[in-house]
Amino acid sequence: MKLKKILIILFAALLLITSGCEKKKEVPMEETVMESEENSSFEVEQIETIPSYSWQKETFFPDRLGKVDDTLAMNSILSFKGYADQGTLYIKVSEEVSSFDLYINSFKCEEKFEAGASYRIDYSKIALNGMNDIQISHIQPKDLQNAVEVCVPYPEVIKGDLKEEGFHEEAFELISDIIQSDIEHGFSSAQLAVLRHGKLVYANTWGDLNSYEPDGTRIKEGIKANNDTMYDLASVTKMFSANYALQKLISEGKISLYDKAYEYLGEGFYEDVLDFCYDFGQQVSLETMKEWKASITIKDLISHQAGFPSAPRYFNIYVNAPSQDYLPEEGYNLLYSGSEHSDETRRNTLQAIFETPLLRRPGTKYLYSDVDYMTLAFIIEEVSGMDLDTYMKKEFFEPLGLSRISYEPLRHGYTKEDCAATELNGNTRDGVVYFPGIREYTLQGEVHDEMAYYSMNGVSGHAGLFSNATDLGKLASLMLTGGYGGYRFFDQNVIDAFISPLSHDNANNGLGWARQGDDQRSWYFGSDASSFTIGHQGWTGTLVMIDPSRDLIVVYLTNERNTRVLDPYENANDFNGLYYTASTLGFVSQILSIGLDQDIDIKDQLKSLVYDMADDAEKLIVDSTSKDHPSYLNYLSKLSVKEKWTGD
Repeated sequence: MKLKKILIILFAALLLITSGCEKKKEVPMEETVMESEENSSFEVEQIETIPSYSWQKETFFPDRLGKVDDTLAMNSILSFKGYADQGTLYIKVSEEVSSFDLYINSFKCEEKFEAGASYRIDYSKIALNGMNDIQISHIQPKDLQNAVEVCVPYPEVIKGDLKEEGFHEEAFELISDIIQSDIEHGFSSAQLAVLRHGKLVYANTWGDLNSYEPDGTRIKEGIKANNDTMYDLASVTKMFSANYALQKLISEGKISLYDKAYEYLGEGFYEDVLDFCYDFGQQVSLETMKEWKASITIKDLISHQAGFPSAPRYFNIYVNAPSQDYLPEEGYNLLYSGSEHSDETRRNTLQAIFETPLLRRPGTKYLYSDVDYMTLAFIIEEVSGMDLDTYMKKEFFEPLGLSRISYEPLRHGYTKEDCAATELNGNTRDGVVYFPGIREYTLQGEVHDEMAYYSMNGVSGHAGLFSNATDLGKLASLMLTGGYGGYRFFDQNVIDAFISPLSHDNANNGLGWARQGDDQRSWYFGSDASSFTIGHQGWTGTLVMIDPSRDLIVVYLTNERNTRVLDPYENANDFNGLYYTASTLGFVSQILSIGLDQDIDIKDQLKSLVYDMADDAEKLIVDSTSKDHPSYLNYLSKLSVKEKWTGD
């Protein structure tokens, strides 16, 4: 009995001790955690002065909207674009301020800010993908004006992780296996960069710089391409040179979409037009043609509605101008400007544009034309006072720190080994095309596009840029943010105007930009892309895709034209490289989207897809197809991928 009492007393004492211990540590732990969270959310550094940047947002509190209204809660809150894991802003406190409350993304900053001081605040630990906000409230004393200045720079591109940004590594493994297998079966090379939420999450390159001898013999031990290798972007140039330049100049108020082209190029733009009509165009009088050309606006040119023919081949003297037929040794091109790859020829080309008739009245029909963007190049040069090459370098490439993007790379310190090769026999299409001055050697480091190389001396608004995928991805990120770090490039209103559909019945085109619209660009962007997805592709096998709804950028570059032409006498543009899955640009975007943002196992789904790809490759083979035909080799490539993924 005595022992029982002792045990009861000891048990009660133990309960009291335990209860007391829990009580002692419970509240202080919570307080410690809360303090720790608040203090670790920010890194605040007092600085001498706020940098001189072109800010994403710059304003003063209180009453940042410039008026007082007690219903305006947003008067104390500023929203801006940002990304997780990065974020810096600056504040300057006026001499009169004694105190204020500061919140970023609802986290309170407990720093004691001094009157008259400036600060750099790193909020990257609490930064969000998309819209972020800063709130400055309860400024003391009351009724101060311009009490606290806030300056917010733009987000930049930093390194990231595939999984953390919602991707599945298996999807990229399949993409890599398809490209590598295609290369082993005859494809040339490819490069891929993927960016999401302001992060470069993937960069890879496959294949050699040059895969074939001019006679079509496979080079067995070629020089490997790498992530620094620059590819001929072809028409992707249109967006990341001429379009970018115009978006910036319009944002700065230096040019308007509705300005007439002749206002920058002179009345010769319409007065000098030659008195002929294209056989396949509208037949009108010379006076009507002059009126048409005089009415062409900047917007007409950007939207491919100016009425110019697609590619008049100013460089080829053997082209019959009205019919556009190639007549070797017989025809004479009325619009011939030369083929010397010189400044003089480039000047002659501007005059040839002046002399070029239109196919139809401007603004009436969409017609994709390189002449539109050649003309825009001259207009940009007139407005900026710089040649297009210098303007892009000074206004975009250098501020962004891009080192693997350039016009005319061989003239700017790069070598052939920095560039992926294109056509094996110059511009001859394996010997079926000829004109004086034509290149007959393998093109490497020289723009393939004939009008860019011969007519525009390598620098044009429609083609001519070389880049690697990573630098191009950083450049493309401006369409999601409008700026980069301390540099402002585009107003949001200008971005919106350029990427909006031209009309309800032409919703797959914006101002220069290709749009997904109602699933109209799946071949390039995949079926998962939102309708507002934009981008552009290039003839050499290049693609940039920008999907704002998923904050996703895909840059996929190939040199698919670095192969022989299958039958140049039947189709001079039917290169062997076009028959491989790796040349179907949209397959990359489609596969990497599988399982995006879903925590699931996608291996079985990918295996099923591999079966379908092999079956489809087999369907493209006809009875007469030889075993060295690229479509058959592509089928063997898909069988190889299927065996690896399924064991069958």
